[in-house]
Amino acid sequence: MLEAYRKHVEERAAQGIVPKPLDAEQTASLIELLKNPPAGEEDTLVDLLENRIPPGVDEAAYVKAGFLAAVAKGEASSPLVSKERAVELLGTMQGGYNIEPLVTLLDDAALASIAAKALSHTLLMFDAFYDVEEKAKAGNAFAKQVMQSWADAEWFLSKPNVPEKVTLTVFKVTGETNTDDLSPAPDAWSRPDIPLHALAMLKNERDGINPDQAGVVGPIKQIEALKEQGHQLVYVGDVVGTGSSRKSATNSVLWFMGDDIHTCQTSAQAVSVWAARLPQSSSTPWKMQAHCLSSWMFPSSTWAM
Repeated sequence: MLEAYRKHVEERAAQGIVPKPLDAEQTASLIELLKNPPAGEEDTLVDLLENRIPPGVDEAAYVKAGFLAAVAKGEASSPLVSKERAVELLGTMQGGYNIEPLVTLLDDAALASIAAKALSHTLLMFDAFYDVEEKAKAGNAFAKQVMQSWADAEWFLSKPNVPEKVTLTVFKVTGETNTDDLSPAPDAWSRPDIPLHALAMLKNERDGINPDQAGVVGPIKQIEALKEQGHQLVYVGDVVGTGSSRKSATNSVLWFMGDDIHTCQTSAQAVSVWAARLPQSSSTPWKMQAHCLSSWMFPSSTWAM
């Protein structure tokens, strides 16, 4: 599995893109290696477990969550993953298959504090919220801690303040931009593979756009050159038209330009919106700030809503 994945990494690097995350079968193979790691491969195995498996409800996430839960409960073991680390890693999986074991671990005296910290920063709880509430009402101190953390919005307040000033570099696209410009229909087969699909964004020549290979690869070098200025890159189009592949189009833009500021386009302007935590001295602790950037007019107007 490691040899095959390393070959895959090399192939993707030749294309200028990151490797795919592990699938369920690869994750299962990884787990077997973690249980009995080959000498010299320890760091690689841990990195793959921590960073190369999708969170959420992906099939590979199911396999990962099952392994970590088994380690935490003492039903499986690895010399590279302690019980404590297993619970911490469950807390990085955002929601889905990690929720049930984390809630269960609130009753484990040795691991409950780690599980509570993980759940305090997990929002995609759905009906499992009531399981935590039930434990809290029954007197579980760690469940009470989680409920209080959610009530206090610590998941949000722990984030850095929005800076007083944000400097942006504008990637200006003249004329109408349809979703097919950002997610070309001939490349529809690659849409599930966002890094690969994004290479085709704006692959057709137009005013101001210089594709690396017209008709095949978009203006990757042009985008990278703008990023070298060191500022957040924001896509601005005169008009954004209709199309049937809006999600994949957005994915392509976000792959190159996404950050804590998420961009979207409207007619003749681009809008950057983010939730802002104002300094503690502010009399209004919660606001949503929207910066509306005209195609040509800068600096932007700002609203606090």
